[in-house]
Amino acid sequence: MSAMRLSGKTALITGAAGGIGEEIARRFREEGASVFVCDVNCAEGEKTAASMGAVFLTLDVTSEESWKAALAAVLQRTGRLDILVNNAGINIRKNIEEMEVKDFDAMFAVNVKGPFLGIKHALPIMRAAGRGVILNMSSICGLVGHRYTNEAYTTTKGALTLLTKSVAVRYAKDNIRCNSIHPSTVETALVQAMLKDPERRAERLGEVPLGRLAGVIDVANALVYLASDEAAFINGAAIPVDGGLTAA
Repeated sequence: MSAMRLSGKTALITGAAGGIGEEIARRFREEGASVFVCDVNCAEGEKTAASMGAVFLTLDVTSEESWKAALAAVLQRTGRLDILVNNAGINIRKNIEEMEVKDFDAMFAVNVKGPFLGIKHALPIMRAAGRGVILNMSSICGLVGHRYTNEAYTTTKGALTLLTKSVAVRYAKDNIRCNSIHPSTVETALVQAMLKDPERRAERLGEVPLGRLAGVIDVANALVYLASDEAAFINGAAIPVDGGLTAA
């Protein structure tokens, strides 16, 4: 059996109480990482962390103080932070003409301000250690305009894509890599409920050359690779996990 790919590394994963974040946390644990499951949903977060031998931390990604407290707790327990996964995100599904400013602001607070604050406070820790990996969960909507997705969400994910590249270029000298991941529609419980209508589901399947939705494992496996030393020369990249959607 091959050695575990993240052995000895410590990872903080936001939005990890369920869905994609939970699968990322599970795969990281399977590959030997010490994992901090972070979320605002304490009940689910505690349960998720306990199920995989991880540690749960309450983290509101929109709060700078919450970030400081979470990172201090990570350092207190492990003395290091090797991997930051900015996975938490929200989508208020209204088009630009119906989107209220408060909803627009809420999406930016979680999807852009959250990663910005996480990166801001993780960078000094990683620089002091002489290494680090930052992974930002964007979307195909951070690469292209998507006909089924609202403009505000697309704008937040586009901002995250360029934040990733900016950090990658500036902090490469400190041996800190930063990459973004861009899934197409992922088969989560939330998406299954959203695509109950067979026509709507067929619509989404029809845009993917591989003919299926992404699985949470597809996304998690991509993050395992990017977090590992196998990806040591991958920096500033925008990696689609989309079955060929953005290539079509």
